[in-house]
Amino acid sequence: MAAPMPQRAVRDLTGLLVQAAHAMNTRLAVALAEIESSPRAHCVLLHAMEAERTQSQLAEIAGLDKTTMVVTTDELEREGLAERHPSRTDRRARIIVVTPAGAEMVRKGVEIVDRVHAEALDGMSAGERQVFIDALTRLEHAPVPEAAAGDKPVRRPRRPRV
Repeated sequence: MAAPMPQRAVRDLTGLLVQAAHAMNTRLAVALAEIESSPRAHCVLLHAMEAERTQSQLAEIAGLDKTTMVVTTDELEREGLAERHPSRTDRRARIIVVTPAGAEMVRKGVEIVDRVHAEALDGMSAGERQVFIDALTRLEHAPVPEAAAGDKPVRRPRRPRV
């Protein structure tokens, strides 16, 4: 006989946030497909426009691993939306520069993202929206404990494809 489920003092916050993030990413993917873009491409282009950033810096901001960032940048270059330029300060690094076509894609993407976000928050009053956004912001900026030496990483390392 299986052991009874323990009673939770608080709802599964991690599960709720993961499911909400998945739902928002799906909504954004569908909406950005209208302009033949994606949440990942939009994020990289947007942050590349904000400041001169290397491919590695953009990967960190977008939460992408090195391989995914290379593939994303290759796609953006192929589509004429971005270019890799050598860094002036580190000859090994590449700066991602947004082309005029990429800047136009970002402009349209921002309108779409704003619309999707407004639709997601539409069922809340203005006060509820602000409380919700403030709470998420506090969670985002809360200190994250450093892993103790020898602890397993939070995510499993990727295995090479066979």
